[in-house]
Amino acid sequence: MANNAGRCLVSPTHSVISKGMKFDQGDVVIAVLHSPREKLLGVLDSIDPAGVTMRSIDLGYFDDWCSSIVAGEAHLEMNDNFYPMWRVERISRDESTDDLPSMADQFEARTGRRLG
Repeated sequence: MANNAGRCLVSPTHSVISKGMKFDQGDVVIAVLHSPREKLLGVLDSIDPAGVTMRSIDLGYFDDWCSSIVAGEAHLEMNDNFYPMWRVERISRDESTDDLPSMADQFEARTGRRLG
């Protein structure tokens, strides 16, 4: 695969390389969209020039979502969605830092379930 700065390249294994960053199918990511502004926590399915496909929830719903799952209450499930590339402002891999666990780690600690 040639290194084309600023361009996304999709490999046959559904990996995406963009400016040296690689996303894989099944990665837990945080996506920021615009028009309207949304912040999402999701599991990546694919990225291509048309857009991003992922199973996701609104990040603002995260705490209530975890609490509802633990309490056995009715709750929204992650939905499969396609977001056109013109709406995508940023996608970041959900990773822990020294001081803060990842959203996926927080979900697992709170619910006993794995996100993904």
